[in-house]
Amino acid sequence: MIAMVGLIVVTVSIIGGYLMAHGHLMVLYQPAEFVIIGGAAFGAMLIMAPPRVLKSIFSRLLEVLSSGPSKKSYTDLLVMMYELFNVARKDGLVGLESHIEEPKKSSVISKYDYFVKNQHALNFLSDTMRLIIMGGIPEHDLEAMMDLDLEIHEHEEMQAASTLQTIGDSLPGLGIVAAVLGVVITMGSIGGPAKEVGMHVAAALVGTFLGILMSYGFVQPLASNIQYQVSAEGKYYICLKQALIAFHKGFTAAIAVEFARRMISDEVRPSFMEIENACRASKNK
Repeated sequence: MIAMVGLIVVTVSIIGGYLMAHGHLMVLYQPAEFVIIGGAAFGAMLIMAPPRVLKSIFSRLLEVLSSGPSKKSYTDLLVMMYELFNVARKDGLVGLESHIEEPKKSSVISKYDYFVKNQHALNFLSDTMRLIIMGGIPEHDLEAMMDLDLEIHEHEEMQAASTLQTIGDSLPGLGIVAAVLGVVITMGSIGGPAKEVGMHVAAALVGTFLGILMSYGFVQPLASNIQYQVSAEGKYYICLKQALIAFHKGFTAAIAVEFARRMISDEVRPSFMEIENACRASKNK
């Protein structure tokens, strides 16, 4: 939500300040400049990025209102892992197979919507649990494998931000292109009425203005927002990884969950008692 507020503040501040200086709003309405700059930027993005990255960009932009995993998301994750580890304690590692083979049908995992909707988290949990059940892999090797998985995933997700950042860097230049084309049109009408020539000059300058505004006021901040989204999701995966490593080392469910809880940022970290009470409540369901 805060990102949308920021976009509104940028827009209102620019337009409000312009009107306070007695500017004429309709002078800024130059559809041709929008087509040149916006169309060229979109075309450059099509040239630059493969379909997978383009899909990720649009998907991430739709998530601009989200703030990443919340305190409840982490609480649910820790309680879910506590329940799974207790299944292994009661029924052995074999008891986990039905939960990880079809996690969306699991009586434990399916209760937690945020986790179920995160396909990478589902795959990460299932694949790691399969290795633990198979046995024979040392803790440090398992951790290295999980780190590699998370590193590759973060690199792929960051491509959307880096592509958008590059487009943002190019927008001032595209604004200059639009301005130059406006100057060309102005020179073609140099012998006409002064008012007409002035309107062409204004349109050319609007092109430069739009390119700079779209870059520094919208596109680059959105690229940074995506970076923060990916970073916040990465911490969620690290929390999950830490719980799995602790479980693989033989710690009890409660201790494994505590290892994971300590990896959570203070802003969204549930307290020890909150997790303890949530785990107790899960036993009574």
